[in-house]
Amino acid sequence: MGKAKTKMTYGEAAERLEEILGKIEEGEVDIDELSGLVEEAAKLVTLCREKIHAAEIQVKTITEQLEREEEEEEEEEQEE
Repeated sequence: MGKAKTKMTYGEAAERLEEILGKIEEGEVDIDELSGLVEEAAKLVTLCREKIHAAEIQVKTITEQLEREEEEEEEEEQEE
């Protein structure tokens, strides 16, 4: 991968994966290049999974925070 693992966005990683798959599917890759591309693809898949997992955690955290705030508002309204 040309960029550092942490610097590549999900979109960039997915685009690079598409490029690699396209080359392999079209038979544009010789056997010497194949193992390197497969290794790069595996790293990209791992990166994408990590980014998806991180996004899921962020969404869950935000959702839980919003639910707590909503509950607090409801409690305040009931006290009035």
